[in-house]
Amino acid sequence: MNTPTTIIGKLDAKGLKVAIAAARFNDFIVEHLISGALDFLERHGLDATYITLVRVPGAFELPLICQKLAASGRFNGVLALGAVIRGATPHFDYVCAEASKGLAQCMLQSGVPIGFGLLTCDTIEQAIERAGSKGGNKGVEAASAMLETIRILEQL
Repeated sequence: MNTPTTIIGKLDAKGLKVAIAAARFNDFIVEHLISGALDFLERHGLDATYITLVRVPGAFELPLICQKLAASGRFNGVLALGAVIRGATPHFDYVCAEASKGLAQCMLQSGVPIGFGLLTCDTIEQAIERAGSKGGNKGVEAASAMLETIRILEQL
């Protein structure tokens, strides 16, 4: 019986150059996402000197900065990190929707993997859980997905 060709991305970051775009808004959460992502990438072989960290005002600005980073040709992947926490107005819905759509559009247009590490939480407690407590660290998960996608693309 024949078996299918299987392509998988190895979690090996050696030799890559990565940019991280991280929102300053809700910095007390985003800092934990950054720390988790940096730790993950370094533990998987990426030399810290090949990581560029760009701080942006908030989640709404992430797509533009990620687009510029991806278009520069300097990076194998880009990681978008931020946290939007629901307030009393519909502002949350607009920011989350547009930032998410913008990041997806950027990745599809550029062909550069973008790790989606944008928390969209109803409460501060949910954000804390997803930034390194009982919900894991979504910065780590986004870095892992980006790395795996880079390695898959190399094989296609």
